[in-house]
Amino acid sequence: MKERSSDLIARDITRSILSAELKIQEPLQSERDLAAHYKVGRPTIREALLRLEQDGWITSRKGMPSVVNDYWKQGNLMTIVTILQHEDEIPDEFIVYMLELRVSITPAYFRDALENNKLKVISLFAPYEDIDNTTVTYAEFDWYIQHGVAMLSPNPIYLLILNSFKDVYIRMAEKYFSDSTHRAASRDYYETLLKWILDGDLQLAEQTVHDMMEASIRLWKQKMNGGNA
Repeated sequence: MKERSSDLIARDITRSILSAELKIQEPLQSERDLAAHYKVGRPTIREALLRLEQDGWITSRKGMPSVVNDYWKQGNLMTIVTILQHEDEIPDEFIVYMLELRVSITPAYFRDALENNKLKVISLFAPYEDIDNTTVTYAEFDWYIQHGVAMLSPNPIYLLILNSFKDVYIRMAEKYFSDSTHRAASRDYYETLLKWILDGDLQLAEQTVHDMMEASIRLWKQKMNGGNA
């Protein structure tokens, strides 16, 4: 599907911000000058600027050119998604940030889902025995479980957060599961988690989720350090 001119312009301005061609707190060109530069009408420029403001990249000022935000402090979820869309490979440090986020939210939506839809959570593990020991398969299964459990939580915010990161999550998971020891750790985790769920011990199930999220951070940091703890 062909992208709209406003989307292409917004992407180009974002690229200029990320490359520091446009500095934080620096004003953009006027709408008229931007329209001349991109050879489009001013309504197209306004649409692009609105998109950039909604995604946390700029702040509009009445009667004055928009100004570039400090996107790490003034951005939102879409800012992060856009940053990673501009990366050919997800930085190792960012995977740590995402894994730390999982420690905060994953046990919570697992607990909510188990308290409200235990049998449906169990059914999500049906394909588990048949998953191949490959990077892509583990990445896809991990997303399938996380997304499915978040969907079964009565709090829709968890699912909205995950949906915002779907493409990024898969790319991150493929990089994480490229290490066979990480796949082995996840297989042990799935087996232990399913055991506690089937036994009806939801507190231990939640603790197992939390412990695995913490273990994922340790494993990834070891990989970043060349295998050293």
